[in-house]
Amino acid sequence: MANLKAVILCLFLEAIVVMNTIPGNECRSFHPNDESLIESTCKKTPNYNLCLQYLKASPGSSTADLRGLALIMVNVIKAKAYDTLKIIHDLQKKGGRPKQQEALSSCASKYNTVLVADVAQATEALLKGNPKFAENGANDAANEATYCESDFSGNSPLTKQNNAMHDVAAVTAAIVRLLL
Repeated sequence: MANLKAVILCLFLEAIVVMNTIPGNECRSFHPNDESLIESTCKKTPNYNLCLQYLKASPGSSTADLRGLALIMVNVIKAKAYDTLKIIHDLQKKGGRPKQQEALSSCASKYNTVLVADVAQATEALLKGNPKFAENGANDAANEATYCESDFSGNSPLTKQNNAMHDVAAVTAAIVRLLL
């Protein structure tokens, strides 16, 4: 029994010595993402505040890696596209000038492309570890919003939504680019 106590005491003391000799950077305490990954990532995007706004609002972001943050932003693109399509359909129901209805139809097609092609491409590419195709999907979403805006020749009822989509997609592309 005395030998067992001596062995346990030795193991305990050895464990303490080992823990005290591990360099501090090898043994840092884990705080959910320390918020540092989110902040350092957002600093590398074209819109730091917008990036922080969306990533900090997402419950999964505090434990996400860089790919996870990119996937969160792809989901923001998806949500913005759905919201914009709803607004487009509401405007179409109200009727209006033929030119505006034509532009709304064109924008609906562009935002459908964002959902069906760009978001799907970006999501699949991130999940399969091919960030270049994910970046292309995000950049395409930004372009679709820009093209939608230009369809109205300066009198767009979707300027707010198009600008928001463009900005979110640009932030997403910048985050994805960090994976290359």
